[in-house]
Amino acid sequence: QVQLVESGGGLVQAGGSLRLSCAPSGRTSSSNAMAWFRQASGKEREFVASGIWPNGFTYYADSLKGRFTISRDNAKNTVYLQMNSLKPEDTAVYFCASTLAGPWQIASSYKSWGQGTQVTVSS
Repeated sequence: QVQLVESGGGLVQAGGSLRLSCAPSGRTSSSNAMAWFRQASGKEREFVASGIWPNGFTYYADSLKGRFTISRDNAKNTVYLQMNSLKPEDTAVYFCASTLAGPWQIASSYKSWGQGTQVTVSS
């Protein structure tokens, strides 16, 4: 399985922005579906966004539409999660994942995962 590496997390004030990156370590990922999930302390992992490439279909958790954007740079084989207007409730460890088949919003569909990157939003 492909090893994924996330980066870009950190501490930001409410209302600020962060961009997370996810790239495969080692061999190139052949997965056409990439996703971001997050897990807050004491809570279950939840779906954030997914993208299906090369057709570019994207899906978002309803509560995050309009604030978060998933994108992919094919030349760099990197997937991004742009997060704007961040809120304290967005604080969580964010994971990227890849798969060849859906359902795209279900964590168990994804076969490769990164180690996660911490995002902390202060009020």
